[in-house]
Amino acid sequence: MSRLRSAVRNETVRGEKYNFERLGVSEAVQKTARHSLTPILDAPHSRRVLDMTDWQWGDLVDEEDKLRLIISPESEYAKSGAKAMGRQMDRLIIEALGGDSVDGDGNTVALPADNIIPDGGEGMTISKLLDAKYILDSNEVDENDRYFAMKADDIMSLLNTTEISSIDYNTRKSLVDGRVTYFMGFNIIRTELLDTTSDVNTTFAFHKSHVGLGVGRDVVTRIDQRPDLSYAWQVYLAFTAGATRIDEAGVVQVETSYA
Repeated sequence: MSRLRSAVRNETVRGEKYNFERLGVSEAVQKTARHSLTPILDAPHSRRVLDMTDWQWGDLVDEEDKLRLIISPESEYAKSGAKAMGRQMDRLIIEALGGDSVDGDGNTVALPADNIIPDGGEGMTISKLLDAKYILDSNEVDENDRYFAMKADDIMSLLNTTEISSIDYNTRKSLVDGRVTYFMGFNIIRTELLDTTSDVNTTFAFHKSHVGLGVGRDVVTRIDQRPDLSYAWQVYLAFTAGATRIDEAGVVQVETSYA
């Protein structure tokens, strides 16, 4: 049920922590003689560290409740729990996008100010999309697998622009179903879990490989009868995961205002 999980790098984790290894840029050197020594370039290497956290959800269904409802509600409870698990996984990813990451030495790393586009008293605009694209381009971030997480206010703001609504600019007829799913190289994901403070939304443009989700235990579901609670049925879900920003170059924070 997570909307953002497929938009980030996923790794299976065994343990309380996980390191995402980062290899910096290195350049080729010219070979000037036959049988010359093999170059040792010592490419810069660093890492980002994530901590695993445990999350759970549970509820009870009495036998009397089942009789009153005629049909068994366990499956609906399980669906509700699965949605709660998905939202929590998205919150971990959103926190990783904008929060501090931790390097291999235990130091916190903030998102650079150059990667933050202020609201400027405006909602989501084509200009802000262009600015986010420019930042990623200038950081040599791969043009494939780019995503943009934004809220309903931001989607509405884009739908009101000619570039989004007109097929002269956009090959996808967004006004037909009222959705904006792809534009300017970004796969657009709507989520209302993004932060809003004083009528300012915090949204994110990012590349899939620059944000990581480590999953120690994927979502498990248990439905059991509880003799100790009048034989009520217990629906229980749990997962273990953590998320981190792997590389600041591939994440842009875009603020939008709707005061």
